[in-house]
Formats: sequence, structure tokens, C-alpha cells
Amino acid sequence: MESQMKNRTFRSAAMALSAAAVSISLAACGSSGPAGTAASADSATMWGLTGGNQPVLQQSVTDWNSAHPDSSIKLDFFANDAYKTKVRTAVGAGQGPTFIYGWGGGVLKSYVDAGQVDDLSGFLADNPEVKDRYLPAVLKNGVIDGKTYALPNNNVQPVVLYFNKDVFDKVGAQAPKTWDELMALVPKFKDAGIAPFSLGGQSRWPDLMWLEYLVERIGGPEVFANIAANKPDAWSDPAVTEALTKIQQLVDAGGFANGFSSIAADSNADQALLYTGKAAMILQGGWIYQGMKKDAADFVKSGKLGYTTFPTVSGGKGDATNVVGNPSNFWSLSSKATDGQKKAALDYVKSGMFSDSNIQALIDSGAVPVVKGIESKLAASPDKDFLTYVYGMAKNAPSFTLSWDQALTPAQGDPCWPTWTRSS
Repeated sequence: MESQMKNRTFRSAAMALSAAAVSISLAACGSSGPAGTAASADSATMWGLTGGNQPVLQQSVTDWNSAHPDSSIKLDFFANDAYKTKVRTAVGAGQGPTFIYGWGGGVLKSYVDAGQVDDLSGFLADNPEVKDRYLPAVLKNGVIDGKTYALPNNNVQPVVLYFNKDVFDKVGAQAPKTWDELMALVPKFKDAGIAPFSLGGQSRWPDLMWLEYLVERIGGPEVFANIAANKPDAWSDPAVTEALTKIQQLVDAGGFANGFSSIAADSNADQALLYTGKAAMILQGGWIYQGMKKDAADFVKSGKLGYTTFPTVSGGKGDATNVVGNPSNFWSLSSKATDGQKKAALDYVKSGMFSDSNIQALIDSGAVPVVKGIESKLAASPDKDFLTYVYGMAKNAPSFTLSWDQALTPAQGDPCWPTWTRSS
């Protein structure tokens, strides 16, 4: 019954957003072997994602390989959706990379249960300076049953409601603070020939952000906590039904850009609709700021980009400052790696990751590293307004719910992903 309810729920959501199934390519989008040396059998292997943090990770590994030719890393990049399919298949077959890039949560737990990743608790005990570098609230997302199996590797990534200030000025509107205000904006923008919201529906995972936030605002974080804990009838919670109903109403009102089911987020096409003025708003992760900073520098520098929290819902139980998204991305260590590969990987985690230059490079890219004591660095950045806003969102949130597809184990989530989504 529980499984049937879950599938009905997600099929309803999929229909509400008209999310089309899409074939996934597994082709790598770039690679970086050891700089100045040939990859050896003991070269640690690392898979990363194309997009916002790609140049920062690329430079970090290149610098590491130049200085440590005997502890080198072979890095390959994949598009988001392709990576998630490829890494699950590889890890399931015991052939994952040395560094397993992930998000924590239920997917990490599935790796732990299958014995595919190493316990890093001893490493942290032997290297307390590594543990002490992290924001505690973020570090705990790599902990399963009291043991650490994954360490944060980049930046905090709450989901943010972005808006185009020029477009809002054109129709004389303000950023919505409530769901009713959001719905009232839809006809205003449509009458002006502007899509109220951009959405990368072809990628499917951006669709899920709407359901995550609405369930949280309506029922509070406990609703999804019960779902993740497999509690009986958790998917039947009225907050889930109400959230799906509101999504349907938004779709019926024409809230999303025409043809959104063919717009790909991996290509940043959804962002482009926002900064070109074809869409007024987009609900997306904190990471897209990096893409817009690169692809639409004038738009960002001119102050035309606005951002705010997800609206409240009348009668809802969720705190207005609660957030959903990704506390960070994480590295886990493959239990199938050789001793030499494991040593190279742990040496990099200890000394190559979150060096002063790496932290500054993340900030310069428009990201907020998940380490302590960076307030002055954020304040000195040209992007300080956005960076301090995102840092505050994460730091001050009473609850930070991990993206659902990562929070759920594959056994919980796989039946619904073909018709729904995968998150970034």
C-alpha cells in the first residue's frame, strides 16, 4: 500500500508538471589526468560534475598533481544526469572511482550498507584539523549510524527563488512573500508576454524543488522526515496532497515557460530565460549564480538579479526560514580502491582540498565554501551581497532538508524517478 501510494503521488506530480522522460547520455564531458606525469595504477580516480565548480576543482587537482606526482589524481567530468546514472551503476558493480562524488543522505547509506565506501572516522580522529575546518551542520550530512563516510568538498547550496528586477519593474511588481502573492503575479507577467517562471523540465530534477519547498512550507520538515524514515502512510500526509494541488494550479494558470519540458538545466538554458528577460523568476539551486556570473556577467554586475526565499503558505506549519537543497557535495572513499589510491585520496583531502587558494577560488566563482571563519573573505568579494545572503540562509535555517532524491535510498526513490526527477 505504501509503495502504491508513493507511486501514485509521484505520477500525479509528474503529470502536474508534464515532466517528459529523457534518455541519458553517459559520455564524459572532459578530463584531467595528472599534470606532468602519466597516470599509474595507483593514481586515484575522481569523477566530478560539469558546471559551476568545474574550473575550481580542475585547478585544485592540477595544482595537486603538479606538486605530488607520486600521489596523483585522474579527474573526469560528467553532466549531472549522466553522472548520477553512471556512478550508481559503477558503484553497484564494485567499479566506482576512488573519490565517489555525492550528496550524503539515503544514497550514501545505500553505499554504506553495500560495503562500497570506507569509514573515515579514524582518518578524522587522526587529523582533527580536517574535521575542525567544516561547518558542523554540514559535516553531519556525511554521517551514517554515528560514523563518517563522506566529507564535504565544495560549497553550501540552498535552493533560492531568483528574479529579474528589470522585468519586475516593467510590470510594477514586488518579489512574492506568500504563495497567494506568487499566484497573483502569474497573470501580470503573462499579460506582459513574459513567462512567470523558467523551468528546466527536461532535466526533471528542477521540478522536484517545487514539491520539496511546498511540502516543507505546508507541513514542516517533519513530513519529509517521516517519508525518509519509511513511516507508515507518510506519503499520504495532507501536506503532500496540498502541495501537489498547488503545483497543478500553478501549471493550469500558465505559470511555467512554454515548452518547459524540453528545456535542459544541464545546458543552463533555464537560467538564460531569466537573464534575457523572457522569464521573470526561476526556482533553482544556489549554484546557478556561478553560471550566471560567467554567462551573463553584465546582468549580475548591474544588480538586475534579485533573490529571495521561497514564499510562505497560508496556514502552513513550516518556518519561513527553513530551506531545502544541498548542504554541500561530498567525497566518499571507495572501499574497492587500492591502498595506494586510498593514500593518494586521503592526502589530497587533508592537504589539497580547502587550501587557502581553493577557498578563495570557490568564493571568486560565486560560491560559499562550507568551512568556518570565512565571513571576512565573503565580505571582501564583489559578490558579497549574494554570498552573505546564501551563507546566512544556510547558517540560520532551523531546518535544512536535503534534496529528496539524495535523502531517499535508491530502494525508496527508484520506483518514482523514471516519472519524476533527479536533483543536482
